[in-house]
Amino acid sequence: MAIRIYLEEVLKKRGMTSKELCAMVGITEANLSILRSGKAKGVRFGTINRICYYLQCDVGDILKFDGQLDEEEEHETE
Repeated sequence: MAIRIYLEEVLKKRGMTSKELCAMVGITEANLSILRSGKAKGVRFGTINRICYYLQCDVGDILKFDGQLDEEEEHETE
C-alpha cells in the first residue's frame, strides 16, 4: 500500500494502549487493528479526526505516503 500507517509508533510515544484509544475514539478493537496493520481499504475523516485529537498529533504523524503508486489501485483503473 502506498500509504503507511504509523499509529503503533504514535501510541507508544503517548504511552497509550490501543484499547484505551478505541474507548476514546468509539471504534472497535478489531477495526483499529485493521487500521494499524495497514490492511484498511479506507478510513473516515471523522475517525482520523478523533484519533488525532486524542493522540494530540497531526494526520501526517500517523499516515505517510511512501512515494509509490498503489499497484492494486493501478490495476483497478486499467
